[in-house]
Amino acid sequence: MYRFVEHTADIAFEVEAESVEELFVDAANAFYEAFCNRDLVKEEEEKSLKLEEDDIEHLLYSWLNEILFLFDAEHFAAKRIDVSVRNNTLKAKLIGGKITPEAVKLEPKAITMHKFRVERKGGKYYAFVIIDI
Repeated sequence: MYRFVEHTADIAFEVEAESVEELFVDAANAFYEAFCNRDLVKEEEEKSLKLEEDDIEHLLYSWLNEILFLFDAEHFAAKRIDVSVRNNTLKAKLIGGKITPEAVKLEPKAITMHKFRVERKGGKYYAFVIIDI
């Protein structure tokens, strides 16, 4: 589950999830909801990603940066996302396609480290993310 948070000049969202995999999928879904209309994206392409970091917080940051890169450089948005995380290594399959100009809501600039955090609360995973627009 994710929800957008009021922010003066950027896009901010919180994610609360039962598992680390759900945290990563929901964070990606929040990103896509903020920046494109996925109803206009066809499922015609598959991207595979593998990322390794020292901890879950940096792994989520790298994950969102990869999604941003695919969005910005390759004009790709995923409609379906499958993620596994083991020992701070993420393996993901993103199924989606090209983003047309009509599908773009806003242009993201950068995933920021400002207030970025991932923590465990009461057995759930929680993240806070701000994206510069």
